Amino acid sequence: MKKQIGLFFGSFNPIHIGHLIIANHLVEHSAMDELWLVVTPQNPFKEKQSLLDNHLRLEMTNLAIDEYPKLRASNIEFQLPQPNYTVNTLAYLEEKHPQANFALIMGEDNLKSFHKWKNYEYILANYPIYVYPRISEGDIPQSLINHPQITRINAPIIELSATFIREELKVGRNIRPLLSEKVWQYIDKLGLYR
Repeated sequence: MKKQIGLFFGSFNPIHIGHLIIANHLVEHSAMDELWLVVTPQNPFKEKQSLLDNHLRLEMTNLAIDEYPKLRASNIEFQLPQPNYTVNTLAYLEEKHPQANFALIMGEDNLKSFHKWKNYEYILANYPIYVYPRISEGDIPQSLINHPQITRINAPIIELSATFIREELKVGRNIRPLLSEKVWQYIDKLGLYR
């Protein structure tokens, strides 16, 4: 039987407890065997200048999920052409892991702009999508509201952003409770985001 793997894409700049709460909730409340946190070198919709080095973000992700046996950190997009498009990453993963079925994980905010993604119709036709709640502006397109490929997960709503964490670190505020202990120690030791 094929392994069911959820893909949670993100900059993880840095990975914080909100990411962990959502990832763990999804893998525990679905048919997924594993959830991969895919560290993205460059999101086509985001500015690159505030992005920490890929390998530092991957290392922080590995540190954060160290005690979560169903979670994995993935650097799969590091070797793919940039900017990274999800449809290309999915094709690459299908080729490399024929023994797995992949599903996408996204926040409700991403679902609202999903129609802007490259080849989104192909993704929708071929991959289950798990959506977790987010507080955000705008509406979900009518065509996606009751789509059979889309499962809305009743996960906790976490209003915590990596942008906020970076800004707080830059001005020297203590944001230790917002990060896993190992990630906090890593950031503190290397003086990241200061």
